[in-house]
Amino acid sequence: MQKRCLSDLTIKNDFMFGAVMINPENCKEFLERALEIEIDRVDVSREKSMVYHPDYKGIRLDVYAKDENNTCYNVEMQMTKKPALGRRSRYYQSQMDMDILLSGREYAELPDSYVIFICGFDPFGERKYRYTFQMQCKESNQTPLEDGRRIVFLSTCGENEDEISKELLAFLKFVKADLKESREMEERFMTLEEMLKDERKEGLKEGTVKAQKRIVSKMLSKGLSDEEIMELCDISLEELENLKNHR
Repeated sequence: MQKRCLSDLTIKNDFMFGAVMINPENCKEFLERALEIEIDRVDVSREKSMVYHPDYKGIRLDVYAKDENNTCYNVEMQMTKKPALGRRSRYYQSQMDMDILLSGREYAELPDSYVIFICGFDPFGERKYRYTFQMQCKESNQTPLEDGRRIVFLSTCGENEDEISKELLAFLKFVKADLKESREMEERFMTLEEMLKDERKEGLKEGTVKAQKRIVSKMLSKGLSDEEIMELCDISLEELENLKNHR
């Protein structure tokens, strides 16, 4: 078996994914993007094993996290399509419940939980970037079970860009990228992050419009397209043209 250097790994690799997500800030930001919720803080475990009896199938979760409300999150990186993914998610969630609720505790104490699969394929063939499942009554679509469970499948092969946030779309494109593209995106992202951080500080001193002009000018000099600049700065085409004309 050929050994691989760290420089040859992308976030699709289990080790690299775990190394990124073990950082609480990275994990928190991902969860907020994926689920469109706000979280104050998370505690993260990597490759958490759950085995309750030698005769039963044990599991090892890629990333396991809890937030300030004790809500539990399991995040799995799944690059190859395997059968029974839905039933696998069901088993993972049931094992998480077993781990949470100790003997003598009330069912009402069972916290909300999420199982999230990041897929390098379209698990349901509907060309969506995100598929969210939760229990509800078949006879009445407006009657949820309210059992606190949600299962989310993220796909790198979606086409409905207008239905998810720009931040989640950028993350899924980063996951999909090959090694060369991944490194280029990572380098560009880090450069822009530093640029934006510096310009935000300057913006506090000299005013938002002047700071935006400086940011746009630097991004244009880096070869970014109008679409990329609008997405990163969250401005319209008209606003961008005004900033370009008054540099």
